[in-house]
Amino acid sequence: MLSLRMAYLFWAASFFGMAGLHRFYLGKFGSGLVYFFTWGLFGFGTLYDALTLPEQVREAQFRQRLGYGFSAFAPETIVDEARLREHLRGVSGGAGHQPATIEQVILRTAKRNNGVASPATVALEGNVTTDQAKTHLERLADRGFCEVRVRKSGSIAYVFPELQSSAGNDEFEDI
Repeated sequence: MLSLRMAYLFWAASFFGMAGLHRFYLGKFGSGLVYFFTWGLFGFGTLYDALTLPEQVREAQFRQRLGYGFSAFAPETIVDEARLREHLRGVSGGAGHQPATIEQVILRTAKRNNGVASPATVALEGNVTTDQAKTHLERLADRGFCEVRVRKSGSIAYVFPELQSSAGNDEFEDI
């Protein structure tokens, strides 16, 4: 797990000509290179980071919990199917139970939410990344199991008509 103390230690290296190490530590490789070659944006970026480093560490920890890796070659690590099944095993209730599939997690989530699921809600329920949840939701929509709808707030949702009551239709735009 990333720590604020280590981030500040790497940040302090800026005073010894090694600006940007804290950004590499937090998985921000592009800005880390910019900081390294411009001496921390001529010192202004380094001062800005001194004030915002706690929030940057929290964001990096959140990205790490979502399953995004910190690799210079692949900033967003793709989780393979074996790891996905391992995550889903925790959703099914533990040892001795059949592990839940991502489709089961999506359907349970939609059933609890009046027939509506989003990548964020599925990611929370299934312990998968939002990208994985979105991919599986799009597959279900392509196969005709759900509809892609736009909420009045502008966000995208996947609606399973079989699981939806008529009361939930007013939250979506008419297209």
